[in-house]
Amino acid sequence: MPWWRDRRRASENDAATQSSAASTVFLRSGPYNCCPVHRFFAPALDPGDETVMLPRDEAEHLTRVLRLGVGDTVAIFDGRGHEFLARVASAARRDVRVQLLTRVEPAAEPPVPLTLAQAVLKADKMDDVVRDAVMLGVAAIQPLVTKRSETTVAALARGARRDRWTRVALASVKQSRRATLPDIRTPLTLEGYLSEPGPLLRLMFIEPGAGASVQTLAVLRNRPAPSDAAILVGPEGGWDEEEWTAAQAQGVELVTLGHRTLRADAVPIAAISILQFLWDSG
Repeated sequence: MPWWRDRRRASENDAATQSSAASTVFLRSGPYNCCPVHRFFAPALDPGDETVMLPRDEAEHLTRVLRLGVGDTVAIFDGRGHEFLARVASAARRDVRVQLLTRVEPAAEPPVPLTLAQAVLKADKMDDVVRDAVMLGVAAIQPLVTKRSETTVAALARGARRDRWTRVALASVKQSRRATLPDIRTPLTLEGYLSEPGPLLRLMFIEPGAGASVQTLAVLRNRPAPSDAAILVGPEGGWDEEEWTAAQAQGVELVTLGHRTLRADAVPIAAISILQFLWDSG
């Protein structure tokens, strides 16, 4: 077997293991305080229903991987902000129905919905960015193909990368106790993204020495928090001058994290953390 397939298989096995571990949380309120409860994604959940069916993959995870059965207590969420404590009412290999018990208050969402427009990174680095950005609370992730990206929109579609990133995002939602599943959008070129309507505040992070006239994030301290925002982060080789010039012409603000050159997969995590601090403190 070629080494790169071996590596991908190992990576996918690691992701599956992390997903299994991430589905367990400790409820911090109510009669189940500090008790481990496995969380499951139930997009068909209606708060007015008494029971709900789990998707087949979630049902199989419950029965075959976790070995749970009738009478076990679980938590379910719909990806739209609703979460309930529930009890397994019936369980076959791929057919699991749970009975809703009580509403659970999930982790609070950030006050400013933030979209991460991230240039696609090499190998598994994009998976790591999706995982951590979702954990930090982004509302959406827009994968971008730029001049220095080593892929194309067509190649990403053939490789079903969006589906993979959605699975990574779901595992991160489970781990972080979010009940909202961020939108993992269809990859676009930078030109395509800039041509679409976006938030009034869009920030493109430029590496030091790029030659662009940039500001630090300190300029946001005295501004009111926006209703929503987007940040644009480039690939390993950074933005091309034509790209940041075109973005600036579309009203995108050019900013920097400082004088140090950071790894491409470190920039979004640092930027999200700083922005959430600035906007939460307001």
